[in-house]
Amino acid sequence: MEGVDVSEASLSTGIAQRYATAVFELAREDKKLAAVEKDLDALDAALETSPEFAAMITSPVYSRDELTRAVTALAGKMKLSPAMTGVLGVMGQKRRLFVLPQFIKALRAAIAEDKGEVTAEVTAAKSMTKAQQDKLAKALKAAVGKDVKIKLAVDESLIGGLVVKVGSKMIDSSIRSRLNALQNSMKEV
Repeated sequence: MEGVDVSEASLSTGIAQRYATAVFELAREDKKLAAVEKDLDALDAALETSPEFAAMITSPVYSRDELTRAVTALAGKMKLSPAMTGVLGVMGQKRRLFVLPQFIKALRAAIAEDKGEVTAEVTAAKSMTKAQQDKLAKALKAAVGKDVKIKLAVDESLIGGLVVKVGSKMIDSSIRSRLNALQNSMKEV
């Protein structure tokens, strides 16, 4: 059964990658990458805050036309760029909206690479100010040699400190992990 899940995931990623590449190339040609980035932020926010939207993109209940009308209407309300509205319409018509999360991720990665930028996924015990995020981005830029965009998440169970993931590298300076390490070393005594 596991093999099926893996192939489905890679199929979804492949579909998402093709759509992302097409939108990226069109937007770069038309010098509209900044607009597409705003679209991605809006879509991310919609997926996070609207369980109805997240359910709609994976539901087999709606017809192709219903999906296309719904997603096009949403794109209009969200004031998405014509390129993004168009690709969402095509994805609805072809029943491919279920790849939207992977599409967003792939398109963000393409834009970041084009800008010579990497994204750091930062988890903090409490929200960080813009100044704190800028300071962290500057420190990370010195470490990785590229501009760093911070994607912040808050996890109060960390107590304090940060967990930073850049690509496949992870730096865990959270108090929770230090306490766990201390607890493990005390067990060994």
